[in-house]
Amino acid sequence: MASLKEIKTRIGSVQSTLKITSAMKIVASTKLKRAQVAIQMVLPYERQMNRILTNFLSAENSNIESPYIQDRKEKKIAIVTVASNSSLCGGYNSEVIRNTTQLLKEYEGFGKDNVTVYPIGRKVAQTLNGNTYSVADDYKLIGDKPNYKDSSELARTLMDLYMKKEIDKVELVYMHFVSTGVQLLRKETFLPLQLPKVNPSDSKDEFNSDYIFEPSQTAILNSLLPEYIRFKMFATLLDANTSEHAARMVAMQQATDNGNDLLQDLNIAYNKGRQQAITNELLDIVGGSIK
Repeated sequence: MASLKEIKTRIGSVQSTLKITSAMKIVASTKLKRAQVAIQMVLPYERQMNRILTNFLSAENSNIESPYIQDRKEKKIAIVTVASNSSLCGGYNSEVIRNTTQLLKEYEGFGKDNVTVYPIGRKVAQTLNGNTYSVADDYKLIGDKPNYKDSSELARTLMDLYMKKEIDKVELVYMHFVSTGVQLLRKETFLPLQLPKVNPSDSKDEFNSDYIFEPSQTAILNSLLPEYIRFKMFATLLDANTSEHAARMVAMQQATDNGNDLLQDLNIAYNKGRQQAITNELLDIVGGSIK
């Protein structure tokens, strides 16, 4: 059994750790609330843009020709993977890294020179820099505080490479925010843009294909598609950032709860040890007086 001094030292260490985890939980909670406000302001616009484009694609007279929505033979792949710049957020980073590694294995047949990873977040960048895949190193920090300018520049870079046929497909790997306690990993295709073809007769309440296009359907779509793609990247980064703060808040809450349980056990052990020491001293005194 540990001595009273050792137990007391450990109690002090746990108390110090609890101060840190409690403070980090409060900070993460504050950042989470801000991130939720930001994503709630962005998602309605992104969903409405998606609905408009889907309406156009489902129109009976739809004859859209855009390289952003046309599949082609895949030779070169870009993978945008979003993690965090710091740790202490539970399994958030490890889940993203594990699934990114799995996706890279799926593309092994393309050759390592034909697969480029765009890491957003220092943790995933540090992990992937050790392999032989091509890793772009200019975007590690834009996920910390997502803004439209930086995310739009990344999307524009990918769009330009896609238009020049230097890449044929762009994949996204990130954590989707569902609730404070639930974040789900998503792997989806960013380019070519995949919008659902719908049957208007099956979705009359949500979709309407009766459009008159001015100046033309092609002109409108050529303007909307790039804007939607850039905004989709922004919404993705906000979504991942919200998930990170939620994961960190939950992790710090669990650490604080575990610390409190450990502190309670240590206090019980300390009190028992102290009581035993006092009892032994009393027995020694009583034994000495009898002699």
